[in-house]
Order: sequence, then C-alpha cells, then structure tokens
Amino acid sequence: MSPIHIMDVPGVPASPSPISNAVVVGNTCHISGQLSVYDDGYRAGSAKQEAERAFDLVFKVAEAAGFSGDAIVYVDIAFSDIERDLADVNEVCRTRFSQFPARTVYEAAKLPFGAKIKIQAVAMKETA
Repeated sequence: MSPIHIMDVPGVPASPSPISNAVVVGNTCHISGQLSVYDDGYRAGSAKQEAERAFDLVFKVAEAAGFSGDAIVYVDIAFSDIERDLADVNEVCRTRFSQFPARTVYEAAKLPFGAKIKIQAVAMKETA
C-alpha cells in the first residue's frame, strides 16, 4: 500500500519546511503539526486563539485528505507553557470534538516562531 502525500491544502498556508501536510496510509491519516499560521505567517495570540487556529488547520488538512473531523482519533499537543495554557486548550478541545480522541500533551522547550501551541493528529476511517 503506497502512501498518499497531501501537500497543498486550500486555506492552509504552505509550510517553509520540507513536509507534507498529511500522509495517508490505508485508512489512517497522519496530520503534521499545525501552528497559528496564516498566509502572512505565524500570528501570536492567546493559547486559546492559537489552539483554535491550529485545530482549524488540522481539520482542513483532514478534510482535504478525505477524513472528517470526527475521524480524528488522536491528538498530540505541544505547549510552550502547559501549566498556564492547559485549561484554555482543554476548553477548545471540548468544543471541537463530540467524541474525545486519545491525546498526549507536553511542554516543549521551544516551539517554532515562539508559538504557544502546536497540534498534530491522526485520523482513521472504518475499513469496509
């Protein structure tokens, strides 16, 4: 089974890094880490604002790969300050998911562009 690389996604700014937005293998979609980025680059905000934008991008990438937001089964969230921002990001997660995915959260020494939040995800489709 050959992987399908999802590169250009409408509404998702192109990455300056040599990455795919997602890679689909069979019924699984691995979505690259997303930050609060716009066409003009990274835009700082509160942790809640940055998480909202990062989730917007995660969902757009999932949809471009043929997966719904409900198909997201795992999220990985990196924080620049987990103690300060976890409650706000938990609030965002409660509004984004009807069924909560499995999740890993951690504090990273440094995120790109000084971001507060980076979110990556895995989505799966049921096999027929």
